[in-house]
Amino acid sequence: MAENMFLFWGSGSIPCWKPMIVLEEKGFGGYKNKLITFSNKEHKGEDVLKLNPRGQVPTFKDGDIVVNESNAICEYLEVINLYTYCTYTDKGTQLIPTDKAKRARVLQRMHEAAANMQQKLVLDLLYYFFQTKEEDRKEEEVAKKVEAAKEELDRWEAYLGETKAFVAGPDFSMADVWFYPFIAFSVRMGLELEKFPNMKAYYDKVTARPSVQKSWPPHWKEEPAKFSPFKGRI
Repeated sequence: MAENMFLFWGSGSIPCWKPMIVLEEKGFGGYKNKLITFSNKEHKGEDVLKLNPRGQVPTFKDGDIVVNESNAICEYLEVINLYTYCTYTDKGTQLIPTDKAKRARVLQRMHEAAANMQQKLVLDLLYYFFQTKEEDRKEEEVAKKVEAAKEELDRWEAYLGETKAFVAGPDFSMADVWFYPFIAFSVRMGLELEKFPNMKAYYDKVTARPSVQKSWPPHWKEEPAKFSPFKGRI
């Protein structure tokens, strides 16, 4: 099946990393792919645009089926819809449980991570540093955003304290696929996990998974981050 799949992706992109983890967890390693370079605007190239008019990655093909949007690709690889499981469900790791209560918890954590981690750590805080010149940054604004990010991380620290394993329970699930890349990216941006012992244990455990190692952003292996805005702040 993997031979019919093709993924356009970018290194270090959280949206790209999530379906790459799913592909490995589902046993589709070896799928065809193309690493694009954002600095050269390759995501706006003709080969991407003909599949994704928004000119964004990840862009995914499974035979003649095109699926865009990170979370949609993840869900496609696991389920067709909320009621009918696709044939890929029995491939590799089951990432969304069939048990109703467990499924509800996984779905909640998936969307909770997608909404809140993206907003509070990336859009509100990280982008503020990227998009605001140092001389224009207001310390009171930074402090407010940092506090919101800390509160969000504290919430997930508590979840992990309850489960003692993964974010939605004892088993690795789609909720972890949607949550973990935010933590890994934050660590690269200077987040010190010693302040979050449950999250530190979780980070080490998930980082060691073969699916994560195989999909680890290649440029992260080659060079350290040039900017660490979270260091000493969170």
